[in-house]
Parts: sequence; structure tokens; C-alpha cells
Amino acid sequence: MSASLDGKVAVVTGGGTGIGAAAAVSLAKEGCRVVVSGRRVDVIEKVAKDVSGLAVAADVANEDDVVGLFKACDDAHGRLDILINNAGFGGGGVMGAADIDMEAWDRTFAVNVRGVMLCTKHAIPLLKRHGGTIVNVASIAGIKPNMRQIPYGASKAAVISLTRSVADEVGVLGIRVNAICPGAVDTPLFRGNAAERVARTGGKVEDDVERIAALSSLGRLTTCEEVASGILFLATEASGSMTGTRLVMDAGKV
Repeated sequence: MSASLDGKVAVVTGGGTGIGAAAAVSLAKEGCRVVVSGRRVDVIEKVAKDVSGLAVAADVANEDDVVGLFKACDDAHGRLDILINNAGFGGGGVMGAADIDMEAWDRTFAVNVRGVMLCTKHAIPLLKRHGGTIVNVASIAGIKPNMRQIPYGASKAAVISLTRSVADEVGVLGIRVNAICPGAVDTPLFRGNAAERVARTGGKVEDDVERIAALSSLGRLTTCEEVASGILFLATEASGSMTGTRLVMDAGKV
């Protein structure tokens, strides 16, 4: 992909690890100035240093933090062209409908849905100055949810619906909004969930990882860099006629 993002500015939430960190690197390689956001200052500062970007600590579920994030972006760069809503919470683990932990439910929706909406709300006034794009990191769990992982699947389905609703509204402002739906991605969050599963059932984490990988047509996990390439596609004019849609990157699981 050519360096079509020279002079553009992106905010990446959840940018300290996994998909967010890979997206920040990919955007920076294409000439984008990147604001890396997350709750853990040490990890976002490391990524920001690697991409010559700006680190801004923020909890996306807290509106004051979100206001501060976009103010910091505007103060530093005077514009915003791309928002990557990547910050997420894993859903609190495995639980069925009859034993839902409502605190985990509330935290999942606070980060995965409220956080996406708050960032979108406060990004639009900046994005509409020059037009731009929003990429929401959803999941195939929002299309085909996993049994006994109700909060996560429901929250990602909400993100997919939100994507279409907002896209219909802001297209006239020159803003595109799309979702990317990864499958099983080899991230710290994925391996943490695997560790929790084997803690309940016994066995080894690597065996559980291999079991999940084998469920896809390609027989492997998706990498963070592969998802980042999809995010980059949705963030550039290569996808210029796409809005309100979802891009599935799951190694053929759905």
C-alpha cells in the first residue's frame, strides 16, 4: 500500500498491545501521525515512542478521559482524520445465561460499546473538518457468538449495529464508518482467555490454542499484523466507497 496517509492524523484506542499496537505501527509506516491511547501509561508510551507518536492515557468508558484524549489530539495536531476504536474488554470469561456476572456484563458494555460510542461522539467534530474514517474493531463473535461467552458476543454485535447507524448519519459529513471483525487473533487477551478455560477444564494453554486454531479453514490463528492490514485498508481511500459495512478476517472460521 502506498504512503497515502502523509499528513494524516489517527487516534488508536487500546493502542498499547495486540491489534492496537500493530495498527499504530502500520498507520505510522504509511506516513500517519498517530495518537496512541490506553489505560496503561508504560505500554502506550513504548508504542508511541516506536512510531514517533503521542501517548495519551485514557479510559474510553470515562467521558472526561475521552474529551481529554481528543483535546490532546487537537492541541498537538490541529486535526483528526482516522479513529481506530480498538479498546476492548474480553467479557469476563466463560459464563452461561443462568450464571451471568452482571458486573462483568456492565464492564464489557462500558468498554466495548459505551467506549466506542463516546470516542465516536467526540471524534466527529474533528473528523468533519476535513472528512475522515472510523474503523471499529468488532469480532466474528458479533456475527456468530460463542456459547457461554454472552457479554462479549452481545457487545460486539452492538458495535456492528452501531457502525451501520453512525455511517448512515455521518456520510454527508464526508466521514466513513466501518467495522472489522477478526476471528481468533494471537493476542495477550486471547491467550489469557485460553488460560482461563484450561484453569476450569484442565490441560495446557498451547493445546487449547491449537484446538481453537483448528476450527478455521486455514487451521491457524490470525495475526495482529494481518488485522492491522485490514484496518489500514479501511482507513485509506483504497476502501473509498465502503461505509457501514464489516470486513471479516478470521482465517475462514465463520
